Amino acid sequence: MNIPADLNYTKDHEWVKIDGDVATIGITDFAQSELGDIVYVEVETVDETLDAEEIFGTVEAVKTVSDLFLPVSGEIIEFNESLEDEPEKVNSDPYGDGWMIKVKCSDTSEFDNLMSASDYKDLIGA
Repeated sequence: MNIPADLNYTKDHEWVKIDGDVATIGITDFAQSELGDIVYVEVETVDETLDAEEIFGTVEAVKTVSDLFLPVSGEIIEFNESLEDEPEKVNSDPYGDGWMIKVKCSDTSEFDNLMSASDYKDLIGA
């Protein structure tokens, strides 16, 4: 199970890469493996400002559809449009080409609510 130490995580299995006040967000290796083959990623919230824990999109796998929860409050400034044609990137490279959105954070103190890699490992029993 790949859980990069330089990222932060949520109980909902999203990962967060922080760069100043911009957060890049995707789902973890654990989440994609639990979902199975991902066939569609839908994010219709670009240019919207959402609160932490609000749904920013959905990911559809062969066997299920799951909501995606925003880890931090802010404006969704970018969607990884390559996922429209190649949603399988979430399976093959969840921490790289499979990233989903970028958010301009409205309250960087919310970063303190995110989990470390070791905390996330404990959550999933890795």
